[in-house]
Amino acid sequence: MKIIDGLIFHEKKGFVKETLYTEGGRFSLSTTENTIVDARGCYVIPGLIDIHFHGCAGHDFSDASPESLTAIAEYQLSQGITSICPASMTLSPETLQNICECAHNFSTKNFTNASRLAGINLEGPFICNAKRGAQNPDFIRQADFNLLKQLQETAGGLVKLVTLAPETEGAMDFIREVKHSALKDISVSVGHTESDYDTAKKAFDAGADHVTHLFNAMPAFTHRAPGVIGAAFDTPGCFVEIICDGVHIAPPVIRAAFAMFGSERIVLISDSMRATGLSDGAYTLGGLNVQVSGRHATLADGTLAGSVTNLYDCMRCAVSMGIPLELAVQCLTINPARSIGIDRDYGSLTPGKAADFLLLDKDLNLIGVYKDGIKIRTTG
Repeated sequence: MKIIDGLIFHEKKGFVKETLYTEGGRFSLSTTENTIVDARGCYVIPGLIDIHFHGCAGHDFSDASPESLTAIAEYQLSQGITSICPASMTLSPETLQNICECAHNFSTKNFTNASRLAGINLEGPFICNAKRGAQNPDFIRQADFNLLKQLQETAGGLVKLVTLAPETEGAMDFIREVKHSALKDISVSVGHTESDYDTAKKAFDAGADHVTHLFNAMPAFTHRAPGVIGAAFDTPGCFVEIICDGVHIAPPVIRAAFAMFGSERIVLISDSMRATGLSDGAYTLGGLNVQVSGRHATLADGTLAGSVTNLYDCMRCAVSMGIPLELAVQCLTINPARSIGIDRDYGSLTPGKAADFLLLDKDLNLIGVYKDGIKIRTTG
């Protein structure tokens, strides 16, 4: 395949007008294939990667249902998200086992019209009750290496992230055990925490290398108490997630985060829940009742309960806040791929990687979705 006359995204150079090639479902330096894609007037970017969301289209990853997971993956691909790492919630060990088993079974099948299941994000149950957000307090528990090991075995190695409150009992030992075991490739993510700077920095020094939805469910970053945010800033190589739905974080804070961390360390996420793509009304998240009105999803007490914005629209939101498109794309593609260790095959338009790419018009409308070099959607 030849993709001609488009503005091709390069993570170092931005957008360059050149020809992009694919061969056998991978990007290549040249091609023998006859298909030509006219990308005139379009941006050509890698398929998006969402490493933290819960559901969409009326379904939740924690349903542990093959039908739900299929519907989720089909919706995500239709919106330009070609690889997904959905998040579980703070639930019982039995339910988490069922979620991991369902995900593993799904990952063994090849669905052309569905996003690729690239991993599992365990958001809980090893969190702090005071900063639980929309997580169920009944299932919060102490960090448990053996439980994580069992879940990873059930998942067939799909677990890529686990959220941890480092101030809780056993947390530091848990991080060290993970990082000095066969589970070392799982990123320990600091989140849903009351941790101060010193405790968070100890966690990062012990091996944690990720932050769950920066600014949310953690102490504020202030001039005398920098907290988790300051500790993450002082830890080179630590990736930080940001929900960019226009609700969770104010635009000036988004811009400040980019100035503070640089585009190399930010991973934009949606944190979307099952109401995404649907109308206002009553829904659930992790067994808790959620009311959706416009872009807001809240518990009865007003606590934000995820977002109702898919990742593609989060990109548009970031650009509307003043983030340059090339930086936003970096934070939606190669950064999430690197953060969960799948960048060898996904996240950029580099020869040898899977030919996942999107066509966007100048107004950032989604015109075309391609996965493994196969056209999934064309609009406009």
